[in-house]
Amino acid sequence: MKIKNILITGKPRCGKTTLIKQLVKELNIPASGFFTEEIREKGERTGFKIVTLSGKEGLLAKKDINSKFKVSKYGVLLNALEEIGVKELEKGLQSHALIVIDEIGSMELFSEKFKKIVLKALDGDCFVLGTITIKSDPFCDMIKQRKDTKIFFLQREKFDELKKEVKKFLNQNYKIGFVSD
Repeated sequence: MKIKNILITGKPRCGKTTLIKQLVKELNIPASGFFTEEIREKGERTGFKIVTLSGKEGLLAKKDINSKFKVSKYGVLLNALEEIGVKELEKGLQSHALIVIDEIGSMELFSEKFKKIVLKALDGDCFVLGTITIKSDPFCDMIKQRKDTKIFFLQREKFDELKKEVKKFLNQNYKIGFVSD
């Protein structure tokens, strides 16, 4: 079975989102999807937002928000994920773009709509580039075991090495052209 899904994992704050952003920027193909970015106030992380490749954004989680969904000190709001992130992935699947999913993690897994579109993307014809939590979770563990999925483990001190390794893998296995190194 040909590998068509590339997922980056690693400890929190090791650079997974940065790596995916750099790869997407350097890829020479249409892409659709989203990144999960930190919200910082006065140097402190206070939440997370969804930012799509087409420029839409919305609040995913914030400290002190009252929500039935919680991860650590953050209340999780599924509306932006489902109304912005999931819709962006659906649009990408229809246009046969590279599907970018940052990330398949604790906050996002509260959403059944999100899990459904992730499986549709992984099972579909489109190539998927994303990040996935290092933590064990039945849904994520199942994804990590897929034969059509390659997992790369990122360590901060080996960022450049892994970036080259992923680019080499992509260039060897897909007809994806990169803008110059």
